[in-house]
Amino acid sequence: MVNPLVLSMPGGAPGRLARAWLWLGLLALIGSGLLAILLVLSRTPGMQDVFPLRDFFRSALIVHVDLSVAVWFMAFGAVLWSLAGGPGGTAWGWLGFGLAAGGTLLMTLSPFMPDTQPLLNNYIPVLQQPLFYVSLALCGAGFGVTLVRAVLTTWPAVRTAGPLQLGVFLAAVAGALAHVAFLLSWWILPAGEGQSHFEMLFWGGGHVLQFQHAYLMAVCWLWIASHLGVMPAVSGRTLGGFFLLAALPLAAVPFMYWSWPPGDPLHILWFAKLMEWGHPFMAPLILVSLAGLWGLRGVSHPARSAFLASFVLFATGGILGYLIRGVNVVVPAHYHGAIVGVTLAFMGLAFVILPQLGYRPVTGRMAVWQPYIYGAGQLMHVLGLAWSGGYGVQRKVAGAEQVLTSLPQKIGMGMMGLGGLIAIIGGLLFVVICLRSMWPGARAAETP
Repeated sequence: MVNPLVLSMPGGAPGRLARAWLWLGLLALIGSGLLAILLVLSRTPGMQDVFPLRDFFRSALIVHVDLSVAVWFMAFGAVLWSLAGGPGGTAWGWLGFGLAAGGTLLMTLSPFMPDTQPLLNNYIPVLQQPLFYVSLALCGAGFGVTLVRAVLTTWPAVRTAGPLQLGVFLAAVAGALAHVAFLLSWWILPAGEGQSHFEMLFWGGGHVLQFQHAYLMAVCWLWIASHLGVMPAVSGRTLGGFFLLAALPLAAVPFMYWSWPPGDPLHILWFAKLMEWGHPFMAPLILVSLAGLWGLRGVSHPARSAFLASFVLFATGGILGYLIRGVNVVVPAHYHGAIVGVTLAFMGLAFVILPQLGYRPVTGRMAVWQPYIYGAGQLMHVLGLAWSGGYGVQRKVAGAEQVLTSLPQKIGMGMMGLGGLIAIIGGLLFVVICLRSMWPGARAAETP
């Protein structure tokens, strides 16, 4: 009997395409992790004087964020879309991969170019530098082609659809809608430069893209629970209804662009409200996932470890989002929690699908503990930022610019730095575990 909460694992071209996207995502994490070492050192009290990286901080931060969020998230999404979509449009799939891979390479090189002029705008921070612009255009085109193919090939009516197939399809719809929003903002806004211009350019689409990530995270949670033997308490039809409920807020996006186009101050307000009011529509999916996590108590498996850490970090980030007051480091504490929650869900599902993609199974105590190490470090990082934000430490600054004058501020940012270093160790362990499974010569039998 086919498990409706596990996507099929096709061989041939879809399997090869999925493996290529997984490699791209892993390489993006490696580059992001190396930059993260510099970022943490540049903000940790005491260390910031030994490593005077203030001038490089902003450029490194931008590429770190773009690699660890934009590229890694989209690449892992493309893994699932490749698996769910079957062999249709394979040539378009490889075109999208090639464009995104070329863009990722150029993006990684861009902070080392002269005159980078970093802009720390939200969602997709930018280096005002020609090479970075080219890299962003290539990545956008590659992911855009991939999303169009995903929408066309993962349509639930095309195949025998379970609720996870529907979830993957709705995530592709959210991603495609986000890319349309980016294009509309670029078309509507007058040509310009500076942080305010790029803030407005990516504001609408950036908010919509978060729904894609959230849907894929829910898919990962449910897939992991099912793989480990825990089925949801609700029927597949009900679970599909929960995915449709979670997608309802997306219907407001065209109306919002029509009523408050980019450049209108209300555009910023109402897309922030879309996040605040829209994500609670995921509550049924979150509760079903929590029940699945509860059913896994006592299970020792790397994917279960990642599931638990993911749920804790995502919940922490969600709670902190409602505690934001002003522009301080509570803001990055909120989105770090949410982002890391998604990342851990992807890590957990990677442990599940690696052997099904033809690689060696992930086993051993290190794999079981890696999500806890990474998650604990990130939780310490997030709580340190939240603590410091309560004492007025501003975001997007480093070194002496942080103006750490009180003991509570220094304690909070020290906690942030220690947690960040622990998280880096956990992230590197994930890379090592995956490379041990994926390295040529370590392949299991090819998926039929």
